[in-house]
Amino acid sequence: MTIAEVPARLAAAADASLRWYPGGPYDLVRTLRPLLRGNSDPSFAVDGGAIWNAFTTAEGPATIRLSPAGSAEMEHRVDVQAWGPGAAAAAAAVPRLLGAHDDWSAFDEPVFHATLPRMVREARRRSLAVRLPSSGRMVDQLVPIILEQKVTVIEARRGYRYLLHRYGSPAPMAGSLAPAGLVLAPTAAQWLQVPSWEWHKAGVGPQRSATVMRALRSAVALERLAELPALDAAARMQTIPGIGIWTAAEVVQRTHGCPDSVSVGDYHLAAYVGAALTGRRTDDAGMLRLLEPWTGHRQRVVRMIQSSGFRKPTFGPRMTIQDHRRH
Repeated sequence: MTIAEVPARLAAAADASLRWYPGGPYDLVRTLRPLLRGNSDPSFAVDGGAIWNAFTTAEGPATIRLSPAGSAEMEHRVDVQAWGPGAAAAAAAVPRLLGAHDDWSAFDEPVFHATLPRMVREARRRSLAVRLPSSGRMVDQLVPIILEQKVTVIEARRGYRYLLHRYGSPAPMAGSLAPAGLVLAPTAAQWLQVPSWEWHKAGVGPQRSATVMRALRSAVALERLAELPALDAAARMQTIPGIGIWTAAEVVQRTHGCPDSVSVGDYHLAAYVGAALTGRRTDDAGMLRLLEPWTGHRQRVVRMIQSSGFRKPTFGPRMTIQDHRRH
């Protein structure tokens, strides 16, 4: 089989399909990158320029394949194929997932744009094809973000991979053309069945695992937050003990594509933003003061700083990786 025959085979085998037009240049991988928990996230596979993702919808499990096409000479599009009982629901949710409702027009308005630091303006010029994604899947985003509370990203992602391989389910597949090893993250009911010793083997302490359990006992209500405005959803999440402003912000950035939420309480972010905008490190309060002129677009500003390639000088100790799995 030739490479050119693969998309046709996939489309013919799909349970549902969709062709989405972003209306301009579009970078699929950079847009969806915040949803992946590292390059080894078992629920995703990046295959060249295409992305596979397995997840559970209200109608059942689904696997989707997203493949970009188009160039300066032809209209940009993303071709979507989906498999499994939840295929139709998964395909219908793709435009929101890919940032169809992410509107940068106010950010790009000349008067506002002129107020932005040069670094941000230049990064935006190079990132016109990037959108803020909106997965709409609260549980799928909340669990790995809780696992990242107060630990290094390496620890959190190692634990998340372990738990998905142990308690996830095989993804609905497109036959031999699908990537091997793609896994559905556990449903809320399946997460609630994970015993304490398995959380320990994953390197997840009792405080974080207890927060997951508390949150998912109200999973139906939690999923309904996807239909609320981002700030309302974040506020309601914070009524759950163990979920604070950092966790809620990280979630709505991904579930709602929130353009304004700032990850207050992040171990590195305030110092990074301060160094980028002023050349000096700052704390959370200082970061919010610096970003205040761009309220409504603060997450866009942070995202553009991160896209600029800026690296702050590193001084002092790094957070230490702890491994208590055999204790």
